[in-house]
Amino acid sequence: MSMYFDAGDETLWNPSNGAGRLFMRQVEVFEAELKLPSGIGQGRYWGDPDTFEIDPAVYAVFVRGLAAWYCRTGHSVIRALSEGFTATAVTLARRAGIEVEVPEPAPDHRCGDPQRDMQVSGNPRTASHDNVEALDLRAREMDRWMAR
Repeated sequence: MSMYFDAGDETLWNPSNGAGRLFMRQVEVFEAELKLPSGIGQGRYWGDPDTFEIDPAVYAVFVRGLAAWYCRTGHSVIRALSEGFTATAVTLARRAGIEVEVPEPAPDHRCGDPQRDMQVSGNPRTASHDNVEALDLRAREMDRWMAR
């Protein structure tokens, strides 16, 4: 069995039930973290728990906010925990025709500054541009792995 993530008449992703359920649980986590709705809801077959419809306008705001949040965080563990979800979300956005651009951080902020659980800043691990490129590469890899 599998799930369907559609935008209009186009299926953007057709994952296994396990991968789809895990993704939707992570959607709930990041909706709460970002305080933004995802735009992912019940699909055209109401009552079928395996079909989801993506509202491109709402999802665009969510995924752009997610990508910006991902780049802004300097906490190494948070980045590691959120990388796969963020790449998957960006891939779905691209398949829906949504452009995802990460805004540059404030001049005094170095995106990717490693921090430990105590939030002690260290030397910058990578520059903002490098983080954006790494996320882009990861999303392109995910696109090859995600069935339509």
